[in-house]
Amino acid sequence: MDSSDQPANVTFFDFVGGVQLLQGEDIRTAVPVLLIGICVSGAVGNLLVLLIFMRDFKEGKGSEVKALLASLASTDLLILLLCAPVRALTTYKQWWVLGRFVCYTTDWFQHSCVVAKTLLLAVSTRAKHTLEPAAATASNAGPTLCTPTWIHGAMAFVWIVSMMFPIPQMLFATLQPHGHDTVCVSEMPACASQFMVLFYKIYPMATFVAPVLFTVAYYTKSLHKALNYAPCPRHQSKVTLVLLCLSSTLGLMLLPEWGTFTWVRLGYNKPPVGVVLFAQVLLYACSALSPVLLMTMYDDVRQGLVTICLAAACRGSKAASAPPKTEGNGAELGANAIIPNAEKTFPDVEHFWTGRRNTHVEEEQDPVPWEREEKM
Repeated sequence: MDSSDQPANVTFFDFVGGVQLLQGEDIRTAVPVLLIGICVSGAVGNLLVLLIFMRDFKEGKGSEVKALLASLASTDLLILLLCAPVRALTTYKQWWVLGRFVCYTTDWFQHSCVVAKTLLLAVSTRAKHTLEPAAATASNAGPTLCTPTWIHGAMAFVWIVSMMFPIPQMLFATLQPHGHDTVCVSEMPACASQFMVLFYKIYPMATFVAPVLFTVAYYTKSLHKALNYAPCPRHQSKVTLVLLCLSSTLGLMLLPEWGTFTWVRLGYNKPPVGVVLFAQVLLYACSALSPVLLMTMYDDVRQGLVTICLAAACRGSKAASAPPKTEGNGAELGANAIIPNAEKTFPDVEHFWTGRRNTHVEEEQDPVPWEREEKM
């Protein structure tokens, strides 16, 4: 939309839920296809990670870090299943077709999930990497994870903060007619411009820049300390390296999205449409790349994936090797009935030989009298 379409009483004018009114059929088709591919692959990866973590907790192999990583995978799954399809449909249709409620909440929900990802990784710096088994109530009880109360409190706090910060995305969203169609846009009233300019300077710093820098710096220092000073650094250094890679990847791949978002809301000229689309694709690709990093670098996740694949393969081989069931074929039924009874003696024959067994023949009585008559 051109700047000439911007109302006179607003400070900025931006699209919500995806770029609309694009020109060019190639872009309108290529971007949704790319987003759908990212959604499918990323959803499968995050579901596998969640299954692996659930299996670990069921077997008593969980930890505080695994609990936070499971929450991170759930957040990525929400982004891929609920946020990305909205952008794909909007980019393809080029006008808003999802109703007023989705227009008001789509950017707010996506920002809540993105902020929650950043804060969860920051909270993971206080989590322990090893198992803490609780005392068994019985002698034969298996190991159970003693989940600290602070983990649940930290997750609740992270989500409350994550849902409160992006509230302006919901307040300023509105539907506007454009010709025969409708577009979903975000408008900041001129009367609130001074306060909101200050807010949009604090918001990215508090929810993205500061948490990412703190997390990367903490894990870099922890990795150096684990490699040089820890007595048994192998397991701890590997988990620290995984978390460092996750934090660095998240910071790099979300930087274009946060940059374009802040740039527009501070009143500068809009970035090119290609940059905005590229930033959106990177945001969803980040959610799809996180399970790949966990499966390739985290030993527990990799071993759990191998176990799940082996279990599925064994189950498939057992189903394939099961004997086929016969349906109404008399010849097959007869052949199958003869085989198990082949070693058994027929009842009449068995009775005959039982009656003849251990019989005593007198010497004076000839058992075969006709042979004697032939000799005579």
